[in-house]
Amino acid sequence: MKRIFFVLLLGAIMVSCEKNTENTMVVNGNIKGLKKGTLYLQQFQDSTLVTLDSLEIQGDGQFSFNEEVETPDIFYLYLKKEDNNDINDRITFFGEAGNITINTSWNTFDTNSEIMGSKSHEKLVEFYEMASKFNIKELSLAQQASLPKFQEDSLALDSLQGLINQNTISRYRYALNFGLNNGNSFATPYIMMTEASEANPKYLDSIYRNLSPEVASSKHGKAFKEFLDKKD
Repeated sequence: MKRIFFVLLLGAIMVSCEKNTENTMVVNGNIKGLKKGTLYLQQFQDSTLVTLDSLEIQGDGQFSFNEEVETPDIFYLYLKKEDNNDINDRITFFGEAGNITINTSWNTFDTNSEIMGSKSHEKLVEFYEMASKFNIKELSLAQQASLPKFQEDSLALDSLQGLINQNTISRYRYALNFGLNNGNSFATPYIMMTEASEANPKYLDSIYRNLSPEVASSKHGKAFKEFLDKKD
């Protein structure tokens, strides 16, 4: 009986492997502490959030999804927890063909996730980690500007506004340099459209021309080109 079970299990594994292609994205991982809930793999298609696959979780936080991807893109893991709490329920990641591991906890689902295996996602995180420093600085300066002592002192307020403007310029400079230095990353055109869309078009055009042919022909590479064409 054990031998029959082993043969069946081996056969199932072989069939599963045969279905995978060079374009297969395998997303697996563990949601620590999750006992019950539904996990969805989602993606925006034509501006509509579409569920690609789903998995009922009962007593074990392990999960696995297989999805064919034509090009690296933004995907989401949405967790519908059975706890009447809609907070911390969606993880965003830059998916691509290959094995991607996502480990997290049910109560800090989106804030405590660890994502490994996607080079595109690594570049996205690299950018966001630096960009967040500019955002934090701008928020701190804006909070200072709202204080009565600055509101009553026009020179001091102008000085703060100058610092805010300089921080914005530095943020755009960082984004543009990032784009020029990462022409081989599928994350680059996505970042340029979402984080540097107001930058000078001539600089954005230089970044597009520096993209590798593979990246330029990807979903976000084509969208970046359309975005630039509309600015002409």
